[in-house]
Amino acid sequence: MNILIGILITFVVVFLVLYLVGLLPIEGRAKQIIRIIVIIIGILSLLKYLAVLPF
Repeated sequence: MNILIGILITFVVVFLVLYLVGLLPIEGRAKQIIRIIVIIIGILSLLKYLAVLPF
């Protein structure tokens, strides 16, 4: 059950951060780079919850 809660929280945080990045008044290229970084961090966090990564 803790795994599902962790995965759900990760999804919510990633979507919230992506939404907030969309509201930032910065150039499109910088926004795209920030989105990619957020998605990569989210994927790494999900892999951690699924016990694929050791950290």
